[in-house]
Amino acid sequence: MRSNRLSAVLLWALTAVCPLSAAPRLKYVVIVSRHGVRAPTWEAARLNEYSASPWPQWGVAPGELTPHGRELIKLMGAYYGERFTKEHLLDSQGCRDAGRVHIVADTSQRTLETGRAFAESLMPGCAISMQSQPEDEKDPLFSGIGTPDPALSLSAVSARLGENPQRLLATYHAAIDTLQNILSGGRNTPKKLLEPPFEIGVSLSGKTLELTGPFSVGSTMSENLLLEYTNGFQGAELGWGRLTRQTLDKVLELHAFYADVMRRTAYLARARGSNLLAHVLLSMEQAETGKPVPGALGRPGDALLILSGHDTNLSNLSGMLGLSWKLPGYQPDDTPPGGALTFSLWHDDAGDDSVTAQYIAQSLDQMRNAARLTLAAPPESQEVSIPGCQAEEVKLGCSWPGFQGALRKATDAAFVAVPAHR
Repeated sequence: MRSNRLSAVLLWALTAVCPLSAAPRLKYVVIVSRHGVRAPTWEAARLNEYSASPWPQWGVAPGELTPHGRELIKLMGAYYGERFTKEHLLDSQGCRDAGRVHIVADTSQRTLETGRAFAESLMPGCAISMQSQPEDEKDPLFSGIGTPDPALSLSAVSARLGENPQRLLATYHAAIDTLQNILSGGRNTPKKLLEPPFEIGVSLSGKTLELTGPFSVGSTMSENLLLEYTNGFQGAELGWGRLTRQTLDKVLELHAFYADVMRRTAYLARARGSNLLAHVLLSMEQAETGKPVPGALGRPGDALLILSGHDTNLSNLSGMLGLSWKLPGYQPDDTPPGGALTFSLWHDDAGDDSVTAQYIAQSLDQMRNAARLTLAAPPESQEVSIPGCQAEEVKLGCSWPGFQGALRKATDAAFVAVPAHR
């Protein structure tokens, strides 16, 4: 008993002189988000070449954000607002922190409307501005700069396919058959996913890299079925009445494979994603130092940066950095509508900064049902490790110098342009 009392006294004395360190404080967050649920990007006539019956009407132009998709983004925005208020990144009182939120959207309707939906829902009633380039013009932040070398691109993807790409037909046989059955319902279609000569490979058409075989079209068609499911379609509008949650899982294997090979292969990812990743790092460096940094997005003192982009952006960044995740109900490294990769900057009482990464997305059924998101009923999420960035001396994530080093190593300067502060 006396020993316990003595230990308690010593602990009190030590903590009085050297108090227990406080938990790290959240200082800044970058959210790289995919736009919300959209209509298929192909025109109806092109889609119908692969199906026995017409595809459903969406009520919006090809590729545009749907009303349901916009509502889902607002649910995500409200969740982010609640979460970051709870974590003391944003002030819960009034609109004082509205000017510390910076939103940048790509120039398509679906990314612009996604950015606006975030602005409306993150701090309701507050005026959060959104920045974008002129509509329908390419923004190099999201589309990249420069042109990937065709020969290097071909070599990189060929290496991913291996010496015997024909083996992929056996690996994905069940997914191909399942998708073809959904499209055809046992009837003839003008075109099939797999046409003679049944060859799998990669080729160049001018400077455009193409994956031959069923994967390119299969990726598009399976993604369209995902969009039907998450947009809340019912009955015959949901895969002509032939799509189930189980068959959706199966056909999305094709989309996951295509995205992995054509968007996450290291050379292609660096060529297309280096400009975006460089600007993410510059923005975080500005937040870390509190001083203006050329090329950073937003201003010193900002708390939150939201980038409204595309699934290609997320796949490129994950391929560059070697990131991987597996959310429940999704394929590995999937990038569903409204899903986001986040980088959070933390500051501890010792004066050290660290970074954590997370992938977050609504579940398929949360999207389908437009379920309200709260801290008690959150979207799916997973902490993501950045290879080569971990450090034992920080309390969470990786050290700030380690994070800087990992991002600089992943970025190819040949595909980066740093404009004036925007």
